[in-house]
Amino acid sequence: QVQLVESGGGLVQTGGTLRLSCAASGTIFSANAMGWYRQAPGKQRELVATVTSGGSTNYADSVKGRFTISRINAKSTVYLQMNYLKPEDTAVYYCNSFMSNNRLYWGQGTQVTVSS
Repeated sequence: QVQLVESGGGLVQTGGTLRLSCAASGTIFSANAMGWYRQAPGKQRELVATVTSGGSTNYADSVKGRFTISRINAKSTVYLQMNYLKPEDTAVYYCNSFMSNNRLYWGQGTQVTVSS
């Protein structure tokens, strides 16, 4: 059974904060690295941040310094702490494996809307 359940999105003002959670199935989470992706209207899905099983992280330039990705392996859960949100962060956010071979299923995502 594949499970990717994102939560924590919502509507916030510019400069606000949200914390996203992703509950992932063991088979998906067992990949070495997990990532958060987002897709805004009219744009392709983009990789926002990644975290390896050991906790090493990388971020897209657009979110660097504002977002923090983390994981709790025992809970098969990935988090995305988002600070100083901007309208351009508005998108549906998805959690998935960073390894393309394991990105066979996408969850429903969670909507993040940042208004000015």
